Amino acid sequence: MVTVGMFQGPQVSGTVAENLTAIEAAARRAAAAGCQMVVTPEMSATGYNIGTQIAERAEPADGPIFRAVQEIARETGIAVVYGYPESGPAGKPYNSVQVVDATGTSLANYRKTHLYGFDREFFTPGSHWVTQFEFAGTTCGLLICYDIEFPENARAHADAGTQWLIVPTGLMEPWGFVATHMVPARAYESQLFVSYVNRTGFENGLEYCGLSCTIAPDTTELSRGGRTEDLLVTHIDPSAVAVSRAVNTHLSDRRRDLYQENQTR
Repeated sequence: MVTVGMFQGPQVSGTVAENLTAIEAAARRAAAAGCQMVVTPEMSATGYNIGTQIAERAEPADGPIFRAVQEIARETGIAVVYGYPESGPAGKPYNSVQVVDATGTSLANYRKTHLYGFDREFFTPGSHWVTQFEFAGTTCGLLICYDIEFPENARAHADAGTQWLIVPTGLMEPWGFVATHMVPARAYESQLFVSYVNRTGFENGLEYCGLSCTIAPDTTELSRGGRTEDLLVTHIDPSAVAVSRAVNTHLSDRRRDLYQENQTR
């Protein structure tokens, strides 16, 4: 069993230092609530809709932001999942998420593969499809925002053995239906837990819609945020994946022979 705190915030995005302060406060709240991990939204360390500041705030995976998060994880005694712009080719960074455990060790670093809208102007797409890590006896996977809107991505994780898919996001209005309809569909059709952790409030003209959630493989809604800053505490039981897959047999019922035959048509 994993107890996770999903930080839907901050309500107001600021400087890197201010955002790290918000992440630290969320980690302390999560630790006090008995969580083993806190998950924060897409680009939580720097801000998301910040234009050319994305490149200005970009840094290597082991840069100052990472070292600050290391200290947060060590001091609070829980793992921290955070988003940041990772230095990329020709000054065009990756939209990345990194997982740091309670000892300060990086467990995984994932670069967003499917870029949406203005993402393409400011980011380089990642090229590694399935990124996983082990945590508290659970096989975890990472996607970012728009990635989850492609069923192939969740299905690839299911095929690779992912039990819990963690998806930091920056979903804005008027696309709240992604959180309320598409995310539950991904959890069910690929038979895994999905935690979708969104921002809230306004940022340079964008209104983030909140609605963060964790959905079980049988579509049970384990947590659901509103539209304001919040910390949602959720319990993930990885044994429920095998139980659900025994009842809901979509994965084993696939006609792979037909899919392979028709994939070039």
